[in-house]
Amino acid sequence: CHCALVISVPLSFFGGIGGASKCGILVKGANYLETLAKAETVVFDKTGTLTNATPHLSDVVSLTEDMSEDELLTLSACLEEHFPHPVSRAIVDAAEEKGLAHHDEQHDAEVKYVVAHGIASQIGGEKAVIGSQHFVFEDEGCYIPTNECGKFDALPPEYSHLYLAIGGVLAGVICIADPLREEASEVLKQLRGLGIRKAVMMTGDNDRTASVIAKQVGVDHYYAEVLPEDKANFVEQEKAAGHTVIMLGDGINDSPALSAADVGIAISDGAAIAREIADVTIAADSLRELVILKSIANGLQKRTKSNYRFIMSFNSTLIVLGAMGILPPATSALLHNASTLGVSLKSMTNLLD
Repeated sequence: CHCALVISVPLSFFGGIGGASKCGILVKGANYLETLAKAETVVFDKTGTLTNATPHLSDVVSLTEDMSEDELLTLSACLEEHFPHPVSRAIVDAAEEKGLAHHDEQHDAEVKYVVAHGIASQIGGEKAVIGSQHFVFEDEGCYIPTNECGKFDALPPEYSHLYLAIGGVLAGVICIADPLREEASEVLKQLRGLGIRKAVMMTGDNDRTASVIAKQVGVDHYYAEVLPEDKANFVEQEKAAGHTVIMLGDGINDSPALSAADVGIAISDGAAIAREIADVTIAADSLRELVILKSIANGLQKRTKSNYRFIMSFNSTLIVLGAMGILPPATSALLHNASTLGVSLKSMTNLLD
C-alpha cells in the first residue's frame, strides 16, 4: 500500500500550495495547510486587516486655544512622517493636501518611536507625544484640560483616535476614518461554515472605537488597547487550551502574535517583518482569499483521507484475492500500478470548485 501513499500524499500537498499560489496566496510549507484544516480559532488585527489599508483623516479636534486645527495637523504630520504606518501616512497626506509644511527642519529634536504606543519628541522645549490613549494618558500621565472634557467625551466613536499632548496637556485629537472592508462580515460567516468556531478582534484602539467595528464584523470577542505582547499572550493561551489558532495581521505590532500562532497569515502590503515571520502571505485586495485558503486546506485534508481509505481498501483486496488464488500475480501488479497512477493523477486536480 505504501507506493500510492508515498506518491499521492505529497502530490496532494503540492497541488494545494500550487492552487493557493494561483489565487495570490503564498504558503511557505505543506504542513501549514494541514494545520489550517484543523484550525478553529481565528484572531484578527483591526487596522489594515479587517479595515482597509488606506485610512484617511476625518477631523482634527483642538482642545487648546493656543493652537489652531491646522497647527495641530502640521505638528502631527511633522512627528508622524517618521513612522511608516497607514495611519501616519494618512496624516502626512492630509497635511500635504492642505499645503502645510511639516518637514524635519521645523525642529531639530530627536523623534522617538515607541512600538505599539506612539511617538515622542521635543517641541519648543516641551515634550510632545502622539499616539494611543494608553500611551498618552497612562504611560505619559497627560491630562485633558478641564474646560474641554465635554468636547473630549463627544468624540465620534466610529473613528480611530490619535491623541496629541504637549507639555503633559492634551492639545488635540486626530480622528482617522478607517472604514471596514466591505467583505469582512461575509468572510467571517463563510469561515464559520468552514469550521471556524471562534473569531476574535484585537486592536490598540480605544474600547469605544473597537466595539463599533466588532459589532459590524460580528466577531465573538474583541480586545481594545492591547499591546503586541498582549496579542501574543492571548494566542498562547488559546493554544494552551487546546485550540488551533490562526492569526491574521499586517503590522510590526502583530509580529509576536504571528510568530506564536499555529499559522500566522500576513497581508502582502503590510510590514516587511510581518511578511517574513508569517507562515502564509495573502494579497491585500480582499479578505476572501482567507476563505479560499481555508477551503483549499479543508479540501486537501478531505482528499488525503479519501485517498488513504481507497488505497488501503483496494490494495488489501488485491492481497486477499491474490492469496486465495483468484487473481494471478500479473493481474494484481497491473491493477496495483493502475490504481497508483489514478490516485496520483487525481491528487493533482484542483481542490476548489
